[in-house]
Amino acid sequence: MNIIEALASAEKSLTSRAGTITYNGIKESIESAFINIQSAMFPSHVNHKERTIAESLRLASKSLASSISRLMNDSDGEKFTAMLIMKLPEIKRLLLTDITAAYEGDPAAKSPDEIILSYPAFTAISAYRTAHELYVMGVPLVPRIITEYAHRLTGIDIHPGATIGEYFFIDHGTGVVIGETSTIGKRVKIYQNVTIGAKSFDVAPDGTLVKGIKRHPDIGNNVVIYAGATILGGDTVIGDNCVIGGNVWLTHSVEAGQVVVR
Repeated sequence: MNIIEALASAEKSLTSRAGTITYNGIKESIESAFINIQSAMFPSHVNHKERTIAESLRLASKSLASSISRLMNDSDGEKFTAMLIMKLPEIKRLLLTDITAAYEGDPAAKSPDEIILSYPAFTAISAYRTAHELYVMGVPLVPRIITEYAHRLTGIDIHPGATIGEYFFIDHGTGVVIGETSTIGKRVKIYQNVTIGAKSFDVAPDGTLVKGIKRHPDIGNNVVIYAGATILGGDTVIGDNCVIGGNVWLTHSVEAGQVVVR
């Protein structure tokens, strides 16, 4: 077989295996939409192109609506995009509480502006809070693309399905993992390399993983989790006002007010 015949054979084989949805450009379009959403919420800090709020919202809406419609193979993109745009004031309110938590919780922070401009946690939490709203709506794939964009930039991996209360702060941040079915209360502070993950995975009789079940811990209010701690399991509950020490491996529940050290 010569090169021409090989190319023709490969093209035929690859074409026959192509999916029904063309994903080309969707990832970039969704990432661009998130950047413009950030610009609209914080125009004095993360407005990359000196656009007005209206311009940022228009560009974000266009990219997002088109991408969602392609992914869902229908015209619901505009509906879901409009729902998200209406949520932006509340998303910004939550982010302002997160900025306050960072400023009050980190003695190295000189101003809220420094947190917005330079803290990786701000980018990761901004992406999470935006993506979470789309996740709750049932929009496929888009929420993961948004949070994985932030993951790539920051090293902080927050699944959009997690439920996280206000005044949330991740200090330093690199290596933090928060799983899909995690719940985190208000005023929780997490340091680098913390994992809030699954202990094990249930397997169906056919050998496939069982999905859609509670796999990740619940973290109460006013909890501090220090660097390197690993907390696992869908039945694991960390009570309010607990302190989890560095490098702790935890697979059982902890009553409120406890200090857990290695």
